[in-house]
Amino acid sequence: LKDWTDTARKLLDYLGLSDRADSKVKEFSTGMRKKLEIALALLHNPSVIFMDEPTIGLDPGTRRMLWDLIRGINRNYGVTVLLTTHYIEEADALCERLAIISRGKIVAAGTPSELKSRVKGELIEVETEGVTDPSPLRLLEGVREVTGEGNRMIIRVDSSEETLPLILSKMNTMSIKKINVQKPSLETVFLDITGTRIDEEQQMDIRKFYANIRRARQ
Repeated sequence: LKDWTDTARKLLDYLGLSDRADSKVKEFSTGMRKKLEIALALLHNPSVIFMDEPTIGLDPGTRRMLWDLIRGINRNYGVTVLLTTHYIEEADALCERLAIISRGKIVAAGTPSELKSRVKGELIEVETEGVTDPSPLRLLEGVREVTGEGNRMIIRVDSSEETLPLILSKMNTMSIKKINVQKPSLETVFLDITGTRIDEEQQMDIRKFYANIRRARQ
């Protein structure tokens, strides 16, 4: 029992909760509760811990604080941290290896650098008011590929600086709602592999979750 008590005290001290050791959890802030969850996960000295969306719902400051703690767990305790997240920047900042999951399946895996190297050139995302025929854009110099459907296209180009004016000239009769140029990043990797943005994928996951609940109730 003494060993458990000593370990708990060390963890509370490491996580900055020593002065609240005798406080009730219901009095804790969201950030403090996250810290306590980490302390409980480390109490039995695991070699691996799993964190499911550990920073969801946190403000940016608390999220960054938790990032530092997660790094410290790996560095100071030698614990492998397996986490899931919908925050692309979080995965890029924390993870040595990543697996991209789309619709319940792993579609790509590797280090952040390896995954980014898969995207050649830049991606231009175009959203129009109405349905757009992408065929003319495929003939433009510097355009590698055009994908998408309906009013949304993803155009892979060698250089957006050189090719974007050509694209705009070709689309001058169309009503463009939005244009977004993306340099190689984990966001562009996700977009390139899945054909959807991470926030759109999250919305699909949520809809699927509630659809499963409705089916279970029938």
